[in-house]
Amino acid sequence: MKRIFAIVAALVLTVSGCGGAGAGGSGHRLSIATGGTTGVYYVYGGGLAKQLSSNIANTQATASVTSASVENIKLLVSGKADIGFAQADTAADAVNGKDTFTTKQPIKAIARIYDNYAHLVVASGVDADKVADLKGKSVSLGPANSGTQVVARRILESAGIDPDSDISKQQLSINEAVQAAKDGTIDAFFWVGGLPTAGITDLATSKPDIKILDTTDVLPTMQSTYGQQYVSLDVDLSVYKLSGTIKTVAIPNLLLVPDSMDEQLAHDITKTLFEKKAELTAVHPEAKKLDPTLGQQVAPVQLHPGAARYYKEKG
Repeated sequence: MKRIFAIVAALVLTVSGCGGAGAGGSGHRLSIATGGTTGVYYVYGGGLAKQLSSNIANTQATASVTSASVENIKLLVSGKADIGFAQADTAADAVNGKDTFTTKQPIKAIARIYDNYAHLVVASGVDADKVADLKGKSVSLGPANSGTQVVARRILESAGIDPDSDISKQQLSINEAVQAAKDGTIDAFFWVGGLPTAGITDLATSKPDIKILDTTDVLPTMQSTYGQQYVSLDVDLSVYKLSGTIKTVAIPNLLLVPDSMDEQLAHDITKTLFEKKAELTAVHPEAKKLDPTLGQQVAPVQLHPGAARYYKEKG
């Protein structure tokens, strides 16, 4: 993972604003909204920024650290970002104007890229073997305006736990949660991300007696309440140098853009994403899952017309 961070450090710049497509008529300055620095969105976004800058004429793309899904969609809609990573459940809320979003958000999808796994990490020495065991404990739900927090609250509620009264609620970034687990100041934390997530690898290396719990006992309730976008996937814990395999709740990830994005630009972003798969995989292994057939499966979000044209060209 150190090599991954070395690559990303050379690629990613935090940006203070967004120039927008075709700014000044001289090209494109693109801001990519990602996530926390030890999550997959950040690493993947840094790699994507490099490929867009190198392969789309007169384009300079940069990736920014954010709280992830919810904030990313808000940045797209406000014009402060051009491309954003988001979980499919959060994106569904956005286009339907539900929960966090009080009105329907004007976003479109470029692609489904890979699946996020719900990590429920229990700190060393804490007695908890299932979601319901978190009652009365100190638990981080992820940062405000994150997709992690959306999923964490739904998992807890599906287990009969009120996130606001039945636990000592924390709202920590992945970096903060990992440090708190090391320090013993929280009992558990949620993180929803790809495999492996660097911060959890770091924690497991220093605290090999942590546990990552199976969350699928609450999946039927989640599906009946919130929809079939939640599925069960296996996690081979060897990716974190731990033993065994668990099942957990999983959610697809989408790459989103404003619906006002220029069609040709959206086409070129989609083309670069898939045609530079090898280069992106060298940055993070989750890019191995890029596939045009899977990429089109973005419902209930609609494909941007530029992305749809790319998929049609690919047959």
